[in-house]
Amino acid sequence: MSTTPLVQISHVAKAYRRGVQTVPVLTDITLSIAEGDFVALMGPSGSGKSTLLNLIAGIDRPDSGELLVGGLDITRLPEASLADWRAANVGFIFQFYNLMPVLSAFENVELPLMLTRLTRHERRERVAMVLDMVNMADRMSHYPSELSGGQQQRVAIARALITDPKLIVADEPTGDLDRTSAADVLTMLQRLNDKLGKTIIMVTHDAHAAAAAKALVHLEKGELIDATPR
Repeated sequence: MSTTPLVQISHVAKAYRRGVQTVPVLTDITLSIAEGDFVALMGPSGSGKSTLLNLIAGIDRPDSGELLVGGLDITRLPEASLADWRAANVGFIFQFYNLMPVLSAFENVELPLMLTRLTRHERRERVAMVLDMVNMADRMSHYPSELSGGQQQRVAIARALITDPKLIVADEPTGDLDRTSAADVLTMLQRLNDKLGKTIIMVTHDAHAAAAAKALVHLEKGELIDATPR
């Protein structure tokens, strides 16, 4: 693992408005995540862990502070540039897979490539390669409704990998899976981290899932309580 920071967060704060009230979600967060690390974000419900993940991924913006990814302050990017940055640099894995039900596994994985300049042949080669990496090559023509939860999450992992992003963010990726499927997904994430050097930041409430990571970050009531390498 590199000691070079991929993610540098300095004094970041975030609040949301509820009617006339302002509700703080994150308060003065300062954190560094090295390139090639596998970090589990933990904390009770409402601690701000998913909000922090969304800020790092460029889905949301902080109210104050600095957030650098690969040396770039993504908080200063215009919306269109931020969308382009996300597409090129971040792979997303969600608890409920977020697959398009009318598309096959192959088509779901191919979707992020449709906005690139790759030819159809190049897209097909790359999709076949990543589906093979997640042991889903024999299910590429199946639709999500024809796949188990674990298989759907493998397809979602392939989709996250398809653009070869530097960073993979996972929000409760095992939260909807049985124990066997969850263990399979965690092993796959560890392999992507160890073999491909992908930096992974995973939100989880499950201590067993967190044990797969190399470092733990604990949040509570919007504050950073602890950041511990394993």
